[in-house]
Amino acid sequence: MPSATAMAQSFSLANMVPQAPQNNRKSWAGIEKATRKYVQRARGNVYVITGPVFGSAAPTTIGQDQVWVPQYLFKLVYDSTTHRAWAHWIENSDSARAGQPITYRELVKRTGVEFLPGVPLAEWHSAF
Repeated sequence: MPSATAMAQSFSLANMVPQAPQNNRKSWAGIEKATRKYVQRARGNVYVITGPVFGSAAPTTIGQDQVWVPQYLFKLVYDSTTHRAWAHWIENSDSARAGQPITYRELVKRTGVEFLPGVPLAEWHSAF
């Protein structure tokens, strides 16, 4: 994070979801490391949107307050200089392994959310 304030904001409870422990320590940590590496070598602004995806059935919950546990997690990366966007998609389980990134259009299809409306997007090719 570029500042102490940004770091503090990244630890907000609004920035958290229940995550399988091994997923968080291994697969998801690898996704975050790859994203940071890309951002550090990018020539301009890179925007990252991370979020949970809940299945169509009633979600699993944890704790006294019945916090919803997402079935999947995603990390969308948009490079405003190259106009490229891709997403990492992973099941929220300890056995999940990170695969190749998916296209922005595939993320929209899976979530039903248009994250970058009106943003110009270049033809997607693997960034890795």
